[in-house]
Amino acid sequence: MTHDYKRNGTTTLFAALNVLDGQVIGQCQQRHTHVEWLKFLKKIDRQTPRDKALHLIADNYATHKHPVVQAWLDKYPRIHMHFTPTSASWLNMVERFFRDMTTQRLRRGVFTSVPELIQAIEGYIDHHNTHPKPFIWIKTARDILQKVIRANSHLSSKQNATLH
Repeated sequence: MTHDYKRNGTTTLFAALNVLDGQVIGQCQQRHTHVEWLKFLKKIDRQTPRDKALHLIADNYATHKHPVVQAWLDKYPRIHMHFTPTSASWLNMVERFFRDMTTQRLRRGVFTSVPELIQAIEGYIDHHNTHPKPFIWIKTARDILQKVIRANSHLSSKQNATLH
């Protein structure tokens, strides 16, 4: 952040990434409550083939587990929610899409209003969906888990060193 940085408002982007083909369903909302999350779930339901089971991976944010949301999900058995462990959002592949959008479109952008920001986000999603590509893990699960174990071990030793 610089001395001349000015935030002109924010938006909440809900996005669902189809891991098979790379298509993204997105929706900007003013807030991130269970009401907006439910609106997004309904959009996903409308925009996906009815004969397909949907497995949605989300973080452990309370909004995603709200009783009203759970009651709605009970009526839509084709939608299955899976939650990433705390601090493991990197397991959710849509986070990779968010990173790409941030670096390729938003970081260098100047948006003087929230509608302008939303237009940039929606434009990026539309452009992405013209030639989507799935994200492909290049490391095995074993390699990734070993790296996590090494990182945790290193962090623990650093924390212990600062306590002494």
